[in-house]
Amino acid sequence: MKYLFTFFALLFFIQTGFAQYTDVINSKRPGFSDSPYSVGTKVYQVEGGLFYKNLGNLLYWEFPETGDPIEHRYSSKSFGTDVILRTGLFFERLEFNLDMALQNENREVYAPVEKSETGFGFSKLTIGAKYLVYKPTYTNKSKEIHSWKARHSFDKRRLIPAVGVYAGLNTNLLNDLHKNPDGISARFAIYTQNDLSNRWIILMNFIMDNTFTDTSENSFIGTTTYSLTEKWSVFGEGQVFFRKSTPNDIQFGAGGAYLINNNMQADLSFRMILDERGDNTYLIGGGLSWRLDGHKDKIIKAKTNNDEVRPENEDRSFFDKITFGLFAGSAKASSNSKMRTVKTSKAKTRTLTPPVNKKAKKAREKQNKRLIKEQNKRDKAMIKHNKKLEKARD
Repeated sequence: MKYLFTFFALLFFIQTGFAQYTDVINSKRPGFSDSPYSVGTKVYQVEGGLFYKNLGNLLYWEFPETGDPIEHRYSSKSFGTDVILRTGLFFERLEFNLDMALQNENREVYAPVEKSETGFGFSKLTIGAKYLVYKPTYTNKSKEIHSWKARHSFDKRRLIPAVGVYAGLNTNLLNDLHKNPDGISARFAIYTQNDLSNRWIILMNFIMDNTFTDTSENSFIGTTTYSLTEKWSVFGEGQVFFRKSTPNDIQFGAGGAYLINNNMQADLSFRMILDERGDNTYLIGGGLSWRLDGHKDKIIKAKTNNDEVRPENEDRSFFDKITFGLFAGSAKASSNSKMRTVKTSKAKTRTLTPPVNKKAKKAREKQNKRLIKEQNKRDKAMIKHNKKLEKARD
């Protein structure tokens, strides 16, 4: 388990970057795959639904330390509810989640002995964290006005996926039918997402589950999602399992989702399993996703006259917020006796002149020219008169 704790420790020291929050809810349902993106800080999201599962013929082996493998075979019918709780903490890129399923199951066991079993309780209870490692950027071609071809051509950078990592802990607080004989186990995953267009998305998940136990299994999930309209979307999904103690099988799923509003989504899906045993397994489910959106974009810190501009209780770390809440009263009291020194600067002044009226200006210039011209005429007449007087005296 030291590897799991080391992974969580590294997450807290990785430098964060792009925001993950979207204006519209981003739900994992109705598929089994997950996106590398988190829901965003101060967002609390619940994804839940009901399901019915018919398991036709499951086969697995138990490997005792001595002797031959023991074959186990059974069929079952079950119904229940699955719920995922998600929230973003500390960083925009980091999400914590709790994945659980409450299930009522009736089994008909055929080997090693024939019997009937029933069980009610948690069939899954996993806590984990997801972190976005890389987020690609795409060119906004809607602003391209010079070339129709350039505006509608495919951006090859969309082939580079966003990448996220996940680490979780499978608790063993489960009903007897689903308990792991080896106890608590680890779950690791790598999530990728390609936004091939604004409507078409491809998800790929590489998962290691029940790691370091005899029931460990690896799986690959590929999901494609297409938005028909702003409200309706459909998906198709395939999942391949590689198990140590159970024959491998392939699952196929399909379904759709309807966006009720920016914070709520409804979904419906169908899934079947295809393998060499012909076990006739299928699963039908439907549910809702809802979020409480308290997200606020971070305010960029600006410096003016060496003073940092920062809103109260904004852009603080988790531990700063706890300290702020505990000592807010004493801080306010001390602020009355000790005020922060604020630097002042002398503002520059300038003379404001009224706006110039071009018509009035031209009229004044024309009048001044006319006055100057009349004055010149009077001066010439006076000079001419003085010359006549001088001649008369002579």
